[in-house]
Amino acid sequence: MSSKAIVEKFEAFLKRELPVVESFHPHFNQAFGEMLDVGGKRFRPLLLLSVVEASAPLLFENALHVSLGLEMMHTYSLIHDDLPCMDNAALRRGHPTLHVTYDETTAVLIGDALNTHAFYRIANAPLSAEIKVRLVSILAGDAGIYGMVLGQALDCFFEDKRLDVEQLSFLHVHKTAKLIAASLLMGAVICELDKATQETVYAFGLRLGLLFQIQDDIIDATLSAEEAGKPTQNDGHKNSFVNLLGLEGAIMEKEKLLHELEEALCRLEKPLAQRLQMIMRDYFKV
Repeated sequence: MSSKAIVEKFEAFLKRELPVVESFHPHFNQAFGEMLDVGGKRFRPLLLLSVVEASAPLLFENALHVSLGLEMMHTYSLIHDDLPCMDNAALRRGHPTLHVTYDETTAVLIGDALNTHAFYRIANAPLSAEIKVRLVSILAGDAGIYGMVLGQALDCFFEDKRLDVEQLSFLHVHKTAKLIAASLLMGAVICELDKATQETVYAFGLRLGLLFQIQDDIIDATLSAEEAGKPTQNDGHKNSFVNLLGLEGAIMEKEKLLHELEEALCRLEKPLAQRLQMIMRDYFKV
């Protein structure tokens, strides 16, 4: 199955499964689904579902429930990242941000709702209790204080304060890479792959996440807001790879990571290695 076909299956599932909450709130349901339904790369669900499709395809439909929870967690992080108290962004996924369309209170609460509903989706997935506990633990760790939340705290606190390369990598491993690595690991857990393979895909995911961030920094420096679907030329106060290494240096770092990832694929079973290589070609133009 191609990356496009996997994403299309995910999109169809998302549209079927968006919850409707009974209340007299004038726009809660619309706001809850808005940032989910306007698209996006779907990179994290794609990673999870690709592991399952390559390793245990009979579990693909079951894994869709978990992938939706994962995308809800990611979307919450985008909504909160765009808030006036953080990046104060007006555009996300080519669509006005929730605090612009509605108000800041709505944006905060919808982010909270997506965060908590992510775990509801995973807890009610058609998988064994043991696997679901492990999935919840992975997502809570890598999206929380051991991962994304810590990374966001560092990113916000150190605006206009220059970090070195090691500190910058630490920041972005936590803010971006850990959730990407968790996506691969959650797929491996659903398939009950052996411990060594789980460790390998997680390590691969950390490198892939850094590559994702470097490419995002390059996009911010080189594309318009219309092309990127979000504000660009917007990292002047941030610790980005382009700001620290320069555009050429960031491109060189991207090429180095691509080479390391290609080498790492040799340590995975062929069907999974081929799926991940296809994703790298689709998303990073290898």
